[in-house]
Amino acid sequence: MKNPVWLFDLDNTLHNATPHIFPHINRSMRQYIERHLGVGEHEATRIRQHYWERYGATLLGLMRHHATDPRHFLWETHQFPDLPRMVVFDKALRHTLRHLPGRKIIFSNAPRHYTEAILELTGLGRHFDAVYAVENLRFQPKPMFAGFRTLLRAERLDPRRCIMIEDSLANLVTAKKLGMKTVWVSAGLRQSPFVDVKIRSATQLSNCYGRLEISAKNEI
Repeated sequence: MKNPVWLFDLDNTLHNATPHIFPHINRSMRQYIERHLGVGEHEATRIRQHYWERYGATLLGLMRHHATDPRHFLWETHQFPDLPRMVVFDKALRHTLRHLPGRKIIFSNAPRHYTEAILELTGLGRHFDAVYAVENLRFQPKPMFAGFRTLLRAERLDPRRCIMIEDSLANLVTAKKLGMKTVWVSAGLRQSPFVDVKIRSATQLSNCYGRLEISAKNEI
């Protein structure tokens, strides 16, 4: 039986972005919208949240409705005063990744410069064979099918041999519809038929691998 291909989200999957990084990004996005759309703080917050809820990414709404340059937006909103102090992650994850059989690929909606910085700071980069940031997805972020298909075509992957690890349920719904196995990294109580395994931390992947094994009939 062939080994699976693991597709890992980045933020709140491989590291905890909630305490420091996400508040900074949200504030930066709000300020960007204020400057470039000429609106106040309250309206900018509403626009950011509305596009995130509707499209799964603020960027997509800005591109569709305001002709925002995605590269400019991503660069401006992902600048950090002291990123090393903002990163929170469990060092045990390096051991977990090292012992998971099969290829491992980063599949993130974040921009490449930020993604690579996180992987370098955490020392996790050496465990991945490829990195797909939102630029590589032609700015078609998860949960859109187009972004998934861009990665699958580029890597020549059968989705039935892939395992998607994510903190976002919406992204796992797309993965499951494509035929992937799904792992939800979440401490909440909610369950979903689109989730094969639910864990509190990616460090627990080794313990649940038996429930994720790809059957022989799904091999390429």
